[in-house]
Amino acid sequence: MRRSFSSRTNLVILELQNLSVSYDGDPVVRDLSLSLGESEILMLVGPTGCGKTTILRAVAGLVPVSAGEIRLGERLIGPGESVPPEKRNVGMVFQDFALFPHLTVEKNIGFRLRDKKLAEHWLATLGLGFLRKALPDTLSGGQKQRVALARALAHEPGLILLDEPLSNLDASLKDTLRWTIRDALKEAGVPALWVTHDQDEALSIGDRVGVLKEGRLEQIDTPEGCFARPTTRFVAEFLGEASFLPGRMEGGRVESALGRAAAVVAPTAPEGTDEVDILVRPDDLSLSLGDGASCPANGRVAWARYEGGSRLYAVVLEDGSEVRIRVNHEVHHDAGDPVHVAFAANHPLRVFGRG
Repeated sequence: MRRSFSSRTNLVILELQNLSVSYDGDPVVRDLSLSLGESEILMLVGPTGCGKTTILRAVAGLVPVSAGEIRLGERLIGPGESVPPEKRNVGMVFQDFALFPHLTVEKNIGFRLRDKKLAEHWLATLGLGFLRKALPDTLSGGQKQRVALARALAHEPGLILLDEPLSNLDASLKDTLRWTIRDALKEAGVPALWVTHDQDEALSIGDRVGVLKEGRLEQIDTPEGCFARPTTRFVAEFLGEASFLPGRMEGGRVESALGRAAAVVAPTAPEGTDEVDILVRPDDLSLSLGDGASCPANGRVAWARYEGGSRLYAVVLEDGSEVRIRVNHEVHHDAGDPVHVAFAANHPLRVFGRG
């Protein structure tokens, strides 16, 4: 039976309070606090080595906590409190699948499972019924990952941890399988902590996104909040393509080489900031050929990249700053062409303290 769900509820399944984890005295996760609601999918993203996988391992009980605490349902875990992984009611889905090579698909899913109806349910739901007698080494990467997910869900965990589950798959398969996994998690009503390095995956799948830097949480918000309203320059640059245009704040608007636009100062900018850098995404700007008085050139094309359905242009403006603009693939300019760039965003632009 399909469970009802919403992206956030008041029931907290997982809570981390001031969590720190160290390896041989070197801090990897630092003073991390977050919570995960019932049926919620929280994506953790960040550069390599920022502590994403270590957080999952700490929650699963595979590495000890150095400081702070983990609350899993009614269970509280802190430094020196050892709760073995099998006692935590946590399911894990790994990037290398971790299937038993000598067991068939149905036996992998039903391993140590008393109620085989649950295995049958996920075999059918994830389209694996015709592979029930197959061994893992005969499966494709996508099929292996669906088997791993079915096995985790069939054991009815209170929480699912996913460690870059799509990183070993072809690009064409990733987009389809990410939605298969999301739909299965939502049907099961199981909350998930999902680690990925893929920004598109994080923004499209997560109910919320947490952006990590050097073991610390830079921002946690809805995908739209992190992308459109980043609190730090690091988040702005990490999530999506970002250009920064020099400007000056004047009463809720910003003045720049491209004229005036509505703007909001990021909360991390020093109070009273006037000299600012304006965050512009490639779709925040328009591009046209500079052809005289009606449309004067204010920049020149530095380079162009064909992307199939679109083209990405880098344009050097008259003040020396460079911006990137994405337009329809039928719009064609050559390097060196004089062009006119203008603000096209219908929302206030995010600005940060200069530099």
